[in-house]
Amino acid sequence: MINTARLHSDLSRLGRETNMMLATIDTLSADEMSAPSLCEGWSRADVIAHLASNGRSLVKLIDWATSGEEQQLYASPEARNAEIAALAALPGRELVEKFRSAAEYFAEQCERLAGELAVQEVNLHGKVIPATSIVALRIAEVVVHHHDLDTAWTIEEADPDSQLDAVEAAVRTMRAKDAPGMTLVTEEGDEWVVGDGALQVKSDREGLIEWLARGQARYIESSGPLPVLPAW
Repeated sequence: MINTARLHSDLSRLGRETNMMLATIDTLSADEMSAPSLCEGWSRADVIAHLASNGRSLVKLIDWATSGEEQQLYASPEARNAEIAALAALPGRELVEKFRSAAEYFAEQCERLAGELAVQEVNLHGKVIPATSIVALRIAEVVVHHHDLDTAWTIEEADPDSQLDAVEAAVRTMRAKDAPGMTLVTEEGDEWVVGDGALQVKSDREGLIEWLARGQARYIESSGPLPVLPAW
């Protein structure tokens, strides 16, 4: 069970981040929707479609946490890709509404986490997620992919706790994919160890997100050469 105050605080932050993304995508023209994003091979429409799909698929983690029955987010990688492609092909206004409705559905379903939880952890593509962090996982998806749209909005505008959610989500990926050993330290005082923790890496939260999620190392200080990281 998630403390009700924490759940509502997380959902409030999620609402804030979602509304900021809606404010961004509501302004995009058809040409701007089809422009490249920071996600290699994806347009902005693809990124928005991914988040629309993700908002509904992550509800299966809530089902898992509350029922104890293991759930798969998609039938297969091919099914996931096909769903994203179909959503991305929609006219811009329809795609925005799909994102909006998926976000509202996810937030509504999260209220179930305030009840008794059947399991304390769920698994997402090999990453162990505390059931109490399912909302934080969606926050991370929204803020990182909002940044990926490559508009005037940047990760610096996200709430500090949302930035923290994003770094923690990226660190889970690094651990699950056996990234090279490193100790990650932020100027805000956070620290994570991956593997043997050998390489010392320092930045603020925004800088770490850019590097861990997209390989952009412009704000990174390290004790040695930076490795090539597994894709998030």
